[in-house]
Amino acid sequence: MRYEDAAWREKQRIRLDVNNVFGTHGLTPAELEAEAPRAAAAIAAVQERRADLGWPLLPDQDVTPFEQFAAAHRDRIDTFVVLGIGGSALGNIAVQTAINGPFYNLLPREQRGWPRLLVLDNSDPELNAGALRMLDLRRTMFNVISKSGTTAETMASFLYFRQALVEAVGEDRLGDHIVLTTDPNSGFLRQIGQREGWTMFDLPPKVGGRFSVLTSVGLLSAAMTGVNIRELLAGAAYGRELAANPDPLRNPAALGALINYLCFRKGKPIVVMMPYANRLRDVADWFAQLWAESLGKAVDRQGKPARVGQTPVKALGATDQHSQVQLYMEGPYDKLINFIAVEQYAETAPIPTAYADLEGVSYLGGHTMAELIQAEQQATAIALSEAGQPNITHIFPEINAFTLGQFFMLMEMQTAIAGELYDINAFDQPGVEAGKINTYALLGRRGFEERRAAIAARAQALDSRWVV
Repeated sequence: MRYEDAAWREKQRIRLDVNNVFGTHGLTPAELEAEAPRAAAAIAAVQERRADLGWPLLPDQDVTPFEQFAAAHRDRIDTFVVLGIGGSALGNIAVQTAINGPFYNLLPREQRGWPRLLVLDNSDPELNAGALRMLDLRRTMFNVISKSGTTAETMASFLYFRQALVEAVGEDRLGDHIVLTTDPNSGFLRQIGQREGWTMFDLPPKVGGRFSVLTSVGLLSAAMTGVNIRELLAGAAYGRELAANPDPLRNPAALGALINYLCFRKGKPIVVMMPYANRLRDVADWFAQLWAESLGKAVDRQGKPARVGQTPVKALGATDQHSQVQLYMEGPYDKLINFIAVEQYAETAPIPTAYADLEGVSYLGGHTMAELIQAEQQATAIALSEAGQPNITHIFPEINAFTLGQFFMLMEMQTAIAGELYDINAFDQPGVEAGKINTYALLGRRGFEERRAAIAARAQALDSRWVV
């Protein structure tokens, strides 16, 4: 395997270029150097907690069960549907588009060779009903993902499609079309799986949803669509190695965490993730949840008010050069822009020569679309830097399972290190839980009657004059 070759792995190393973060409205090298000891302590703290956190150990897992399941079912299944939300969906989508490309689902079966992937991550009725209309349920498998089995959106979709399957294939055949991913020991979904006798994959209890792309959450759907999940995990292991470097100025995860932390402290509460590759656009979506849910916290570890965390913004190069970049250039100095650049695209798409007398068009001829988008990324980074807007660039040698797994681990380590710098718990999400509790109350779940009464009282107190 190519990922077993040390020279190949080194060539696939993702590099972090931070030169454009320095400037009047950015940082100085001296500021980074002054905070390096704190960042070094943060690296050590995360390394000490690796076993307790769980997700740093994921590159070492045995993936044979996922490969065997995919091999056993790939030929009889045309569409593999993931029912999940947040961390149970975003990573699946990111892996699919990054490795198989944005048009994979549209290819004829003989070209793709593996099932299509559909991820339904919303309780929007039109999304679910629309999916049902286009699916051949006899050749569809549903992967229901919920650690507790109480995720309202996921379980509602499960009940909706379960009934449709009963009508299409019969209740006695549901086990051929439903596979569960849930807590190994407890929870309502585990109870359902045991009652029905369905296949179940375990979710590591210590791993939170936004860190779960390299667990059964992401690996099963990746295996079902032909992704080399061993190479994905090999890349994650390499990213883990890079993120363990005790020197924070030579450690890309720690350096990224430190820059984001210092930029936030200097009045930059917004972080933009802008890949220059359509195949990586959903990686920006995955990053947004990881960063926002981990670092947006009201209190620190001592329970004191904190109110920290940058707001992540997703952008796509070169598309958003024609929308968001105007704001980045001439708007307030409140952002740190993260570019993702790709050195070698899988295809170059040569641009033909035509209209030699029209300089505004003819100059493109003889180049490739790969050269064009690379030039656009570099040009935008330079322009932003010259405008005083700090930016950094993550450089992918190419897009493959190894570099994708590497980036996942680097960003997860960056997030954990940033949590240490902020002195907050980066692994809970109390703000999300509040919304869940209100949903349970509004839908009449037993045990939430008191909260339902409080919501009703609040509704009665609202002033109708302010609904216009």
